[in-house]
Amino acid sequence: MRVGALVEPQTPGAVEFAQRAEAIGVASLWTPETWGYDALTGLAWIAAHTSTLEVGTFVVQLGSRSPALLASSALSLQALSRGRFRLGIGVSGPGVMEGWHGVRFAKPVQTTRETIEIVRMVARGERLEHAGEVYPLPLPDSRGKALVPAVEPAHVPVYVAALGPKNLALTGELADGWLGNAFVPEQAGLFLGPIAAGASRGGRTLADLDLVAPVALEVATDEADALRRGRRHADGYAFTIGAMGSGSTNFYNDAFTRLGFGTEVAEVARLWKEKRRDEAAAAVPLELGTLTNLVGTRDQIAERVAQYRKAGITTLLAKTSGSWEEQLELLQVLVEIVAQA
Repeated sequence: MRVGALVEPQTPGAVEFAQRAEAIGVASLWTPETWGYDALTGLAWIAAHTSTLEVGTFVVQLGSRSPALLASSALSLQALSRGRFRLGIGVSGPGVMEGWHGVRFAKPVQTTRETIEIVRMVARGERLEHAGEVYPLPLPDSRGKALVPAVEPAHVPVYVAALGPKNLALTGELADGWLGNAFVPEQAGLFLGPIAAGASRGGRTLADLDLVAPVALEVATDEADALRRGRRHADGYAFTIGAMGSGSTNFYNDAFTRLGFGTEVAEVARLWKEKRRDEAAAAVPLELGTLTNLVGTRDQIAERVAQYRKAGITTLLAKTSGSWEEQLELLQVLVEIVAQA
């Protein structure tokens, strides 16, 4: 098991944070891409100032770039970082894709499949001819030409942020890694079962993938403090439940329902829609805050880490807050716990 962390490269002090994280044993730094700064530019800056730290996107939104451009950008970072880049991709949702990018949100699983196929073709240096449903290349009945990539071939590890069973199975079949939001180790089979089935279809096993679990990391002073912190993280899920997605499409709510919280999630969504935000937050089950994160005393965190390891998670992606110094102290604790487990 390894430790990763999230970073916003544009924040003053991020490079020094990355260098110190590398020195204490953090294996990878990941950068999100929402509707602000892009992820790739900042990661190039981080990679230029570190030597062993892996850098990854968490995640690039599919449809925001053509698959060929995404492949070219990934290969640029892979060459500049000397093999340390990890391409994390995800389909996002209609609110972002249609509102921010002006791209129709349709066929998310097929889009993921074809994007991976095209990225791999470009990374292998093959002439780009792809008989796809979403991305037929060259475009039929067009003046397009099947071009050979003007790049040095290199492997680009592809990680997929997936929650739904079909996309989980696709991840197992094609990807190098999984970015698993809302993961509960006690119910690992709900997520890892479909991944394993997909891996089997591709002639692989779960051991062939890097299984990454993003977790908020907070060290509490005692159990009462741990409960307060857990409650705060549960409250935070009210936004995820009520505002993420569009209409009937909310991948997180679907995942929470499969975890057994369907009734509670429906109530939170109802309260949020009615703009009763405080009530919505209070209605989120405490377990969603505690079971999907590492929030507790050091001993409690060590017990949770053991559960993640038992479930098969290979990378814990820590989400920390506070000053850079405070975040590094938290990461040092997690690195030590993982090393001792």
